[in-house]
Amino acid sequence: MVSHKIRLLIAEDEDAIRRSIINFIRGNTRRVDEIYEAGNGQEALDRIYQYRPQIMLLDIQMPVKDGFVVMKEAAAAGLCPRTIILSGYNEFEYARQAMRLGAADYLLKPCRSTEIIKKIEGIIRDEFSAPDTGEGREDGGADLSANRLVNAALAYMEDHYPEAVTLSLVADTIGITAAYLSTLFTHTAGRTFVDCLNRIRIDRACDYFADQRLKNYEVAYRVGFHDEKYFSSVFKKLKGMSPSEYRNTTQGGQG
Repeated sequence: MVSHKIRLLIAEDEDAIRRSIINFIRGNTRRVDEIYEAGNGQEALDRIYQYRPQIMLLDIQMPVKDGFVVMKEAAAAGLCPRTIILSGYNEFEYARQAMRLGAADYLLKPCRSTEIIKKIEGIIRDEFSAPDTGEGREDGGADLSANRLVNAALAYMEDHYPEAVTLSLVADTIGITAAYLSTLFTHTAGRTFVDCLNRIRIDRACDYFADQRLKNYEVAYRVGFHDEKYFSSVFKKLKGMSPSEYRNTTQGGQG
């Protein structure tokens, strides 16, 4: 296993707290290579866009833009780091909202610096270490994390394709925002979320076609389509022929 260069952003509006955290991290772990700091939400976004840190320690209550806005805007750009929320608000709703936005963890002020390092090193160990391929890619850990998220999304889609599967539902299930998941599909899978879902459904439809007793509209319904015309349109786009033509070609069945 090799560790990739780790960039950490500390976004905290109280200067003394921010500097204390930075100094402690620099003196007590060698797992972090670069540390950037921000005193308000807009500065945090600027650092994210400029330096693309993989991990962020983020205070919820900050001037200009709060931590939730920072996460949402960074996720919309496909650049949200793995985030540890830091907040003095001991309320479950804050934690739940943070996790819904994709936060990796949640710490309450005042918290020990050793606990912060423990959380950061845990993320590095679990998500930003990958087998050494010899390519020396600095962003290999981030790629690994993106692949895991997309695979988790695809696994959910495979299990629930007959249901009303939406981008928001899948994103919420795996703990990230819909905007971030959409970006992951485009850049990691090379296809949109809808395209991936349609391909899963059409592949399952081909399996159902082995049962010649099922009509085309029945197969469409079983794989999650509730409009037979739309089903036929998607099927033809992906398979190059209509459902009936496919059945006749593969088994001589009738639709």
